[in-house]
Amino acid sequence: MPVAAAGDDAEVQRDVTQETIERYADLTGDENRLHTDPEYAAEGFFGGVVAHGMLGAGLISAALAALPGDIVYLAQDLDFEAPVTPGDTVRARVEVLEELGDDRVRVETVAEIVDDDSATTVIDGEATVLSVPHEE
Repeated sequence: MPVAAAGDDAEVQRDVTQETIERYADLTGDENRLHTDPEYAAEGFFGGVVAHGMLGAGLISAALAALPGDIVYLAQDLDFEAPVTPGDTVRARVEVLEELGDDRVRVETVAEIVDDDSATTVIDGEATVLSVPHEE
């Protein structure tokens, strides 16, 4: 199986619902009321429930897994730009920018809310990953 090389890209897209957010909270144990309590969240900073930032980062991980080879995270920088709310569709996109040697590649990582006419960046970052051939 080939490995990720400069120019390779991948993406995943998911609809985020209140159930998605609740399941993420159950899985991680992160029960922050800004994510799980609509009445409480309505009075908070965002004016309503928002998804966990790491839920969007998890979609970036899923996009990385769609690159060629077996992908192993080494480092990830993330800038959280905007909130994700129930009803949003989030697309995570990754593109290999540079081959660093020793099976390591530098990857641009972006998650964005998409609709028919536009995209709003919610997470912007860069990762370093190993991309190794899959042993069969």
